[in-house]
Amino acid sequence: MSSSELSNRISKRIVQEISAGSLAKGQHLGAQQVADRYGVSRTPVREAMQFLEERGLLVREANRGYFVSETASSDVPELLTDKWVTDADDYQLLAHDWLVNQLPEEVTEQFLRQKYDWSKAKVNDILVRAAREGWAERKEGYGWRFLPVAKTASAFDEIYRFRMAIEPVAMLEPTFELDRKVLEKQRRIQEEMLEMDFSGVPAERLLENGSLFHEELISLSRNPFFLMALQRVNRMRRLMEYRAKINHERLIEQCTEHLEIVDLLESGNVVDASYRMRQHLSGALKRKSPIAWEWSSDTGHLLETNSNESVSQKV
Repeated sequence: MSSSELSNRISKRIVQEISAGSLAKGQHLGAQQVADRYGVSRTPVREAMQFLEERGLLVREANRGYFVSETASSDVPELLTDKWVTDADDYQLLAHDWLVNQLPEEVTEQFLRQKYDWSKAKVNDILVRAAREGWAERKEGYGWRFLPVAKTASAFDEIYRFRMAIEPVAMLEPTFELDRKVLEKQRRIQEEMLEMDFSGVPAERLLENGSLFHEELISLSRNPFFLMALQRVNRMRRLMEYRAKINHERLIEQCTEHLEIVDLLESGNVVDASYRMRQHLSGALKRKSPIAWEWSSDTGHLLETNSNESVSQKV
């Protein structure tokens, strides 16, 4: 991959993090810090930062480096280019085909290049992203393996019921300890989400912010097994969550409920926060379950149609 292609990818990731509120207005961005975060060298990072500075998303201060512009949120949608949208659509296409069992469990990059007519670089980028999001892994030696995910509505429901069982209880653990910095960060992210224009923010990033909120809070239990379990089921449900269109009103309601939980924790009302968390997850299940079942029904119809077409062709 050329330095230019890599810097474009870094620019995109920075834009997406600002869009989602993971990077706050006025926040300092050090080249080495970003390089370490993305696992790259500083050269393409500096190119990406210069690119974003030219477009007003970052501001450079002498002897201090780059900072996120105070007006960044209004500039972000314009920087989500058609190329980036296309890349996201291709990722969703692969995810969809895996969800509806149109892909084998083990594949090679050459197989995917031929199936989708993608370049070698695109296939690698999409597979690396799938691995980062927890539903693909590189096999030892050669090829890739797709990992189990929640492909059915019943599995989706079971994941939410499992979350209702562990997340509220984690707050009642004797080792649960409030961390003001964690709460302050999550408050900032949720408040900025309420103010942003969702039309310019990738659905993946909005969903990632929601998962991060719950994982950060469960980590306060100081019991690593709670966190490991939640991270695993979040990865397993992510692809089915992508199938649902982002609902603006629901997203506002979600952020508002998250802030209510933060308020309770900050005031020391941990038991009430635990109860509110269960209500929050129960409400999410009631709203999302019908969508999951509708999608699952459509998928079943699609698979049956494909199977019948296959039989017809053989006959």
